[in-house]
Amino acid sequence: MSSATLPSTRAPHLRKAYLAIILLLIAMVAWGFWPTYYGPLLRGVAPHPWWIHLHAAVFAGWMALLLFQSWLASTGRIRLHRRLGQLGIFYAAAVLILGLTVTFAATSAHVRSGRLTLDAAAENLLFPLVDMALFAGFFTAAIAWRRKPEIHKRLILAATVSLAYAALSRILSVETLLFLPLWLSPLFAAMAFDLATRRRIHPALLTSAAILTLAWARIYIMQSPAWLKTARTLLAPFL
Repeated sequence: MSSATLPSTRAPHLRKAYLAIILLLIAMVAWGFWPTYYGPLLRGVAPHPWWIHLHAAVFAGWMALLLFQSWLASTGRIRLHRRLGQLGIFYAAAVLILGLTVTFAATSAHVRSGRLTLDAAAENLLFPLVDMALFAGFFTAAIAWRRKPEIHKRLILAATVSLAYAALSRILSVETLLFLPLWLSPLFAAMAFDLATRRRIHPALLTSAAILTLAWARIYIMQSPAWLKTARTLLAPFL
């Protein structure tokens, strides 16, 4: 998650702007998970298995790491930012592995308990799997472009926005017209800042927004025979 010193006198403002965008993203995630997880947890009424709490803690840790890295960049502590970024690679791998593990564990548990039919579980499986694929793809690209800070930081933002889908879908139907622009609002904020400071939107943001928009369209294939057959096959070893 690196961000090199910018030659422009506007560099500190640019860095602080991304810190504000990350705070917006964190607020959106907290808002999404509050009714079903964080709120009940604080009231002492969140009877989830331990692995759900572990998953939530690791995810919260990712958001905290992202915020801290953004703060380091915004205050010019680039060397420490880059060193911590090396650890961030392993942490991102943990987010991905645990996310996939919990996806199959939770989905299969819902089927075994009767809370979901196999077909309903197969449909729903598409959402977290695409989220994980998006996160992995954007993060891998961000690492590949780590020596290009202007690309890198935008891809890190896109990777985290992809994870926010799960939070937002808990309070807003993914099929509503408001869902997509709200989900992509951190990217739109970054685009607006690009226009205000660069007079153009960085291609990394445009590409990321296009990919995420295509990913949103997964709702149109979740009930397709091809996907249901694939999902049943993926779930079979866990049932």
